[in-house]
Amino acid sequence: MDAKSEDIKADTNTKLDSTEQQSHSKPSRPFLVAEAVVKILENLGVEYAFGVSGGAIAPLWAALHQSSIQMLHFRHEAGAAFAATEAYFASDRPVVVFTTTGPGITNALTGLLAARWEGAKVILVSASTSAPQRGRWAIQETSTYTMPSAGIFTSGSVFNYATTLESSNELPEISQRLALGLAQPGGFVAHLSIPTNIQTSSLNISLPQVNLSHGVVTVTQETIAQCAQLLSEGSFAIWLGFGARNAAKEIRQLAERTGAAVMCSPRGKGIFPENHPQFVGVTGFGGHESVLRYMHEERPRRVLVLGTRLGEFTSFWNPSMIPCQGFVHVDIDPQVPGTAYPAAKTFAIQSDVGVFVKALLKYFPHTSGISKIQSVPILKGHLIKPHTNSLVRPEFLMNVIQQVIVDGSNALVMAESGNSFAWVIHLLQFSTPNRYRISNGFGSMGHFVTGVVGAALAGNTKAVAIVGDGAMLMNSEVNTAVKYQVPAVWIVLNDGRYNICQQGMAYLGFNDADGSIPQADFVKIAQGMGAEGIRVESESDVQAALEKAIAAKGPFVVDVIIDPNQIPPSESRNQSLILQGATNY
Repeated sequence: MDAKSEDIKADTNTKLDSTEQQSHSKPSRPFLVAEAVVKILENLGVEYAFGVSGGAIAPLWAALHQSSIQMLHFRHEAGAAFAATEAYFASDRPVVVFTTTGPGITNALTGLLAARWEGAKVILVSASTSAPQRGRWAIQETSTYTMPSAGIFTSGSVFNYATTLESSNELPEISQRLALGLAQPGGFVAHLSIPTNIQTSSLNISLPQVNLSHGVVTVTQETIAQCAQLLSEGSFAIWLGFGARNAAKEIRQLAERTGAAVMCSPRGKGIFPENHPQFVGVTGFGGHESVLRYMHEERPRRVLVLGTRLGEFTSFWNPSMIPCQGFVHVDIDPQVPGTAYPAAKTFAIQSDVGVFVKALLKYFPHTSGISKIQSVPILKGHLIKPHTNSLVRPEFLMNVIQQVIVDGSNALVMAESGNSFAWVIHLLQFSTPNRYRISNGFGSMGHFVTGVVGAALAGNTKAVAIVGDGAMLMNSEVNTAVKYQVPAVWIVLNDGRYNICQQGMAYLGFNDADGSIPQADFVKIAQGMGAEGIRVESESDVQAALEKAIAAKGPFVVDVIIDPNQIPPSESRNQSLILQGATNY
């Protein structure tokens, strides 16, 4: 057990003792199930709970108020779930989402599905209708009479674990199931539904002890040796994904000792420095042509894949990405290797990426020059001079963001689905890991206009979300950031349309599609909610605006009026859609 787990276990025992003392020393005030559930959540390491209140969840909401868990009241349940996802990645601790009955639960589902896709650890605690009122048209009735049970209240594709608490006697099993899920490698999204009358029932058992010892998925020395042999037979490249984010140091050592070329998925930016001479570019959506040029001109014998599913967003299943002798694919999920390229030869390894690379390094103790690459130029950062009489070009905006925010601060940077993350993936460069986030799996609009609040809060740092105007109108939590004075920054690419949709439709041959929206003034909206903001209509004003935003103590909105006619680097996505039949040609 690691030191962190020991500390949590010791703290658990202390809190359990205090819980039992409280329940025994106050016979006139029994310890309630709602309080016991919150105590279990504390013992599981939860520090934050995000959600929206309601009558049916009132007892649990009150118990959260009285606990050590910091509770934030959001404006929408989906926003709370997105924020919880990003708070997990910023803190590496599980986060709770709380909702009331009915629409409270269904509103949260989009954000919770995103958490599942992203590999976050999030626990939804919701209310349900008490048994005596079920089937009688209770307000926002939540029961099998009114809502589907499968998938929402049962374990499956939405939740790794889901159950309804009908008696306090079930708490020991639920506690252990949650602890086991949180201790497993990878993500874990759970749902605990508690009828209102159960929340206020008395606890009639002792709370169980919680053991949060974390296991690590690894492989045998024989497998490591076999992998080392395969990689030693000729040139190889390394393809990094988000699952390799905690092994950046070891991966760099492996690359530099072997001379391997390194490329990354759109989510893997920064794990390997993008200004390193062995980095050949980002693959997939918004990626770099230099990767395909490298695979064509210096096709490696094998590619070592670390922590990426190689799905459509990362590879577009392009056959040019298949190396001569196939993949060596490492992932903690045994179902991942071989899925994206089922016809390609794949040596599959189930392991934690960090543990695997550390073991592999023993077979490459010194710089060997096995896979020295030729210089493959990729897109290099350079200063772009401002235009004086035009709307702001997205390329220019990204150039200044690189200078002021990426290079000039330690802020977390996140990009919203749409043209925003196309520009960010292609143009921004990160040299350190864990400073950048996108969500390209579930890819929901609204993820980072709300997730930025959770990231800034749990990361205790400035966090910057680069978003479109469509997403900003959909589900932002500026008002929540104002209430809790969270240092979040929104940079809005305001072009008065859902432009990735409109431009994409034109590319596919559907020229009559209208994706325009009335252009909003996001500074006035932000100021109306108590935040600061500045509107930018000229390229000469961009730098000063970003400097003001990054220096602000509280929430800040930069509303940038951008040129809607600039085409983002999303052609590969449109070409993939054409191959799938989505075309009018």
